[in-house]
Amino acid sequence: MCSGWLTIFAKQARALLLVTLLLSGPAAAIELPADTVLQRIAFGSCADQNRPQPFWSPILAFEPQLFLMIGANVYGDVSSGALTELRAAYDRLAGIDGFKRLRASVPVLATWDDPDYGANDAGASFPHRAGATRLFREFWGVPADGPQAGREGIYDAHVFGPPGRRLQVILLDTRSFRSDLRPTDQRGAPGKERYLPDPDPTKTMLGAAQWAWLERQLRQPADLRLIVSSIQVLADGHGYERWGNLPTERRRLIDLIGATRANGVVFVSGDRHIGALYLRIDGAPYPLYEITSSSLNRPVGASSEVGPHQLGPVYAKENFGVIEIDWQNGGVTLALRDNRGSRVRAIDLALADLQPSLIRHEPTPSLSPAAAGTVSPVCRGKWPSLEAGSSWQIFMPA
Repeated sequence: MCSGWLTIFAKQARALLLVTLLLSGPAAAIELPADTVLQRIAFGSCADQNRPQPFWSPILAFEPQLFLMIGANVYGDVSSGALTELRAAYDRLAGIDGFKRLRASVPVLATWDDPDYGANDAGASFPHRAGATRLFREFWGVPADGPQAGREGIYDAHVFGPPGRRLQVILLDTRSFRSDLRPTDQRGAPGKERYLPDPDPTKTMLGAAQWAWLERQLRQPADLRLIVSSIQVLADGHGYERWGNLPTERRRLIDLIGATRANGVVFVSGDRHIGALYLRIDGAPYPLYEITSSSLNRPVGASSEVGPHQLGPVYAKENFGVIEIDWQNGGVTLALRDNRGSRVRAIDLALADLQPSLIRHEPTPSLSPAAAGTVSPVCRGKWPSLEAGSSWQIFMPA
């Protein structure tokens, strides 16, 4: 009896919320209750508002409980402090039917990358960041009295679910405080396409205040933590934007995870116009995984890129990412899906492996099967720094 009434009430509340959102506009934010047990999350990056956006239908068909816009949510490089181009980009996105359907039915959290910051590859020296910040907060419905509104930048964090099923989502701001990058000495050369690693210890990715904030977040209890970075964290071997361009800062990030004993970290990134899976063991407190999903509608089209932490080949066509959590059995699936919603890359993780005390133990990712239950073909490789015989497996369609 009680369960039935709760179900009816939940359906009525959802219907009322949907009507309210449709009346209040596409950018109205849906509040996700803090006690929600999240099992299905979708995310994506690099969505050009001036190109067709058919991807909203397969994303909605996945029925995510939460959607993460992880950067380049619009393309609006600006020519002046009026931010005319960026305002127009947001206005156009707000009018896209698929986006309106998403905003009317799915809670959304967002961070930005360079196209919605206002300039290609821009960092702290971008002169219009204050105005871009105001537009971001206005469009994504950041509460005027919330914690984000009282500080510089757009970084944010949320915790959902009870102990034992607690998910933390940390959205970093890798633009507002980032120091200038070191230009390449050989533009276009493999591994040196635009930038070179800069060991200067005075340079920063996050800025002092965001670093201190991140440490506080990592000390909060959680069972799984998604650290959302618009640019890639673990990837090496290319000369585009990535945390590896400021190696001292990346080392600081990995060391902070260990120092705070923050279990369950998985990195989520975009930016690159390719999709890929990554794993880093060397110098890490436990196996660190990253899933890069890019682009929703501006893919590179073809790529043979390889890197030392890369799991299998990249996926160079349109894609979005999904994370499925099996709390009962302690499993997490990281997957890329194409613009039809079909799985194109996936790996299964065990939450028990994402623990600082288990660095000497072999992680146990299992094979992620196709929807029909078949597994073929499979890419195989070796853990970079664990005992001989360890291996990983990822799903790829035939």
